[in-house]
Amino acid sequence: MPWTYRQASREWSAFLTEARSAMNLESDNATYTAVEGVLRAFRRRLTPQQAIDFAQVLPSVLRALFVADWKLDEGPLPPGSRSDWTAEAMALRPHHNLTPPNCVEATALALRKAVLREDLYRVLATLPPFATDFWSTPGIDPATLGPGIV
Repeated sequence: MPWTYRQASREWSAFLTEARSAMNLESDNATYTAVEGVLRAFRRRLTPQQAIDFAQVLPSVLRALFVADWKLDEGPLPPGSRSDWTAEAMALRPHHNLTPPNCVEATALALRKAVLREDLYRVLATLPPFATDFWSTPGIDPATLGPGIV
């Protein structure tokens, strides 16, 4: 049985804790909405095959969140910019969304702490160039990234 299925709750909890801390949010609910918005903003810019390829390197619960409520008939959007991605994430559930402006960076940091570096680099190399920018963590020592649960 793959580790990510056996340890799904532990991996998800570790990811959510990292994201919540990086966004300085007070609840898992607010963090969940922020992360969901960021993942949707990224997914909307990929073809279905690219999105599935990316999802394969994610921990199981994050993978499920990434593909949830996906409308396959929507074509990929142009890459956009960090401000576009942030605005989209902040627009999800607008009446109770506490997503902060650093949501993309914070989610990228939490994701990079949840995914094996080699796996993430491998899949990003196959995706459009904007993907590397989307998941970048400037100013963070790469040695501090990667899963704490292995």
